Amino acid sequence: MQRWNDLTAVEPGFGPSVVTIGNFDGVHRGHAAVLGRVVEMARARAAAAVAVTFDPHPLQVLHPERAPQLLTALDHRLDLLAATGLDAVLVMPFTRELAAWSPERFVLDVFVRALGAAVVVVGHDVRFGAGNSGDLSTMQELGRRHGFEVVVLDDLGDAPGVQAPRWSSTAVREALAAGDVARAAAVLGHPHRVTSTVVHGDHRGRELGYPTANLDTDGAEGMVPADGVYAGWLLRPSGQRLAAAVSIGTNPTFDGLRRQVEAHCLAGQPGVEGGLDLYGERVALDLVARLRPTRRFEGVPALVEQMDRDVAECRRLLLGA
Repeated sequence: MQRWNDLTAVEPGFGPSVVTIGNFDGVHRGHAAVLGRVVEMARARAAAAVAVTFDPHPLQVLHPERAPQLLTALDHRLDLLAATGLDAVLVMPFTRELAAWSPERFVLDVFVRALGAAVVVVGHDVRFGAGNSGDLSTMQELGRRHGFEVVVLDDLGDAPGVQAPRWSSTAVREALAAGDVARAAAVLGHPHRVTSTVVHGDHRGRELGYPTANLDTDGAEGMVPADGVYAGWLLRPSGQRLAAAVSIGTNPTFDGLRRQVEAHCLAGQPGVEGGLDLYGERVALDLVARLRPTRRFEGVPALVEQMDRDVAECRRLLLGA
């Protein structure tokens, strides 16, 4: 899949294309269904299937106090978009200058001149251009004027046969806020991922017999779910994938105040027994299931006993052992 980081990167004469537009945060099953239709239409017309998205999220620029917690880092979002079969993604750097473009300028510069759009695929609630002044009727009028077809897709999150929870980024955020990573994965169609750099922590896990990789929460990408203990997979830059027990919270047994994300890679996996040196690596955690909420224990022995049970449950869930 081609990736363009601004309009100037699109090669002259590109097209024809079938284009859609959106933030695609999380690239959930509703997004994937729409993008699948875009790819089908493009193949039927011998055209390129293209998505236009933005970085950063428009609300982070225009109304940061209302900006949602993002579900996916840009690189992960692009990987998920590539998996839908798209031929190209145009990532528009979102600035106040771009936000001031009129609807017609946006359509002309992006869809017509840069991408050679033969078809533009939108939802009924599409809004674009300065102050979100462009809507579906605007897009249809611009299509008639500039020679592209506008195809309107129903919200596939409300389509017949779609089971609750609804396919939306909001539904994913609500599930993660409740710690329900399994429900989030059902909406996403893939596990929710948190990415960050491994930093030095309190080194308490090693003292308890369960060494952990401590992730930098300030630099984390992907919404961190509610406090609790989770089963998940730690993915290293090398491609190594390790089953892990993940703790999110403040370590209340030790009167902790700072929220931490810690991953203990289960023993018995290649490379784990000799000790892992993950410091400085940017790793990802794919969260599969929540085992329990965080709670305070009456002393270290009770905590370690519960950690034994947590690790055994992670081993059963992830490795079938």
